[in-house]
Formats: sequence, structure tokens, C-alpha cells
Amino acid sequence: MKFSLGPSLFFWPKADVEAFYQQAIQSSADIIYLGETVCSKRRELKAKDWLGLGREVAKDTNKQIVISTMTLLESPAEIVTLKKLCDNGDLLVEANDLSAVQIMHDLNMPFVAGSAINCYNLSTLKVLLKQGMIRWLMPVELSGDWLKTILMQADDVNIRDQFECEVFSWGYLPLAYSARCFTARSEDRPKDDCQYCCINYPQGRKMNSREGEQVFVLNGIQTMSAYQYNLINEVNQLKDMGVDIMRISSDSSKAFAQLDKFKDQLVDPKAYPLDSEQECNGFWHKIAGMSVA
Repeated sequence: MKFSLGPSLFFWPKADVEAFYQQAIQSSADIIYLGETVCSKRRELKAKDWLGLGREVAKDTNKQIVISTMTLLESPAEIVTLKKLCDNGDLLVEANDLSAVQIMHDLNMPFVAGSAINCYNLSTLKVLLKQGMIRWLMPVELSGDWLKTILMQADDVNIRDQFECEVFSWGYLPLAYSARCFTARSEDRPKDDCQYCCINYPQGRKMNSREGEQVFVLNGIQTMSAYQYNLINEVNQLKDMGVDIMRISSDSSKAFAQLDKFKDQLVDPKAYPLDSEQECNGFWHKIAGMSVA
């Protein structure tokens, strides 16, 4: 079992991003993802900066470095940037939409299929494998039983050894994307004149229901869960199922401590009580996503 740090989904100043990845170099992560996945207007780091940072981190560590691509592309300029990221020459790419999958296939290069790619069955897995996929991150809303079934099906048709399986295991769940910017709208700004206001919310903006219950985190065009998903009590279950990698979201420096706790579960399993007012694991257990089993 390996553990990864997923790409940061929030908009941080360049200095904070660079400081985070200096910590990541010293962390216990086996794999580090980095890159802008949410909004092309977040230009504290441009494509060349992300590639440069990725190569710098790779030079200073033996961890695998992966460049993550945008999830929602809305203009020809974004396709040009995507092609630069995909054709980077040395770093593995996480493809977060089908245009990235197609580009990687055209380049005859292997790739990671991100959770935003709607892969819900064996047939789709086979298609992605033909395109060049070597690692698959399960969509975040699916359950442990569903994953167990599809991995067994993959084993039955002798393709399970052709890809690694990765599971999003800690952090705010990336649930949906929109052409509209919810953070800008919350400040009564149009998207075209957002003034990059999401940089003022390094953990996103909490959105409550009319009854005052936490429901979502607004993160630019991305809607996230208000509670942090936490599969720390399922580490050994995932290992027994044949999951290769568990992903810790890089949403703050707390990710490093979580990473260590998750890895410790392999050698000294503990039952952690989850805080139902801050954490959830419902999707994994086929109950309401905001719930704790």
C-alpha cells in the first residue's frame, strides 16, 4: 500500500504553494500530485511554473511526481495549456477530463485517470486502459462494496494487473464543477471580474443550509463537501481489497499529519472516533454522504 498527496484544490499565494511542496518533499508521501485542477484564472503559478516546481521537487526526492490537469476546460487557450502539460517530457500526468485522456493517447503516453472522469464500470475501465491509463482514481461518491465488485470483475477478465487503483481517503470531497464561479457570486462579483477573490479563502467558503447545517464548501467553480471525508478506519480493509494507493488531499499543512496517521494504521491499527460535526465517510458505506458509519 502506498500513500499519495493529492493536488491542492484551493487557490494559495505562490509562496505558500512553494512552501507546502518543500514540506511535501520531507513528508512520508510516496506520490505527490501538483497542478491547477479547478480554475485557469488562478495564475499565481502558470503552467510553466507548475512544471518547473514539479521537476524541482522530483530532483530533491525519490517520490513519484504527477502533474494534474484541469477538470473543466472552457476555452481554446486552456486546451493549449493542457497540451503543454501533457507533453511535458518527463512527468506523469493525471488526466482529469477526456480531452486530456485523448491528448495522452495521441502522445502514446501513460496517464492517471482522475476521479472526475466518470468511470463507473468494467467497460469504461477497459476503454481507459486502451487509451493508456496505468492508474485509476475511483470517483469519490462510490462505495467500498462497489469498488470491491469492480476490482473482482477486473481480476476475472485478467486486466487487474494492468492498472493501479487509488482511492480518495481524506479531505474535502470535490463533488461538482460549474461554468459559474460560486465564490465570486458570493461576493456579488461577475465571473469575468472576480478579482481572484477565492485567494482570500484558503479553505474555501462554508455554505450552510437554512437550518444552519454545514452543507458545502464553495471553492471557485468547484463545490466541495463541508465535512472532511475520512477513511482512516478503513486502511486495512482497502489494503485487503487490493487498493494500491490511498490519497490524502493537500488542503492544508494538516495533510502531513494525516498522512502519517494513515500510514501508521498498517503497522499499528487503531479505531479513530470520527467527529460527525466535521468528518464523514458515508459514501464509502452506502449511506448519506454527510454521515459517519
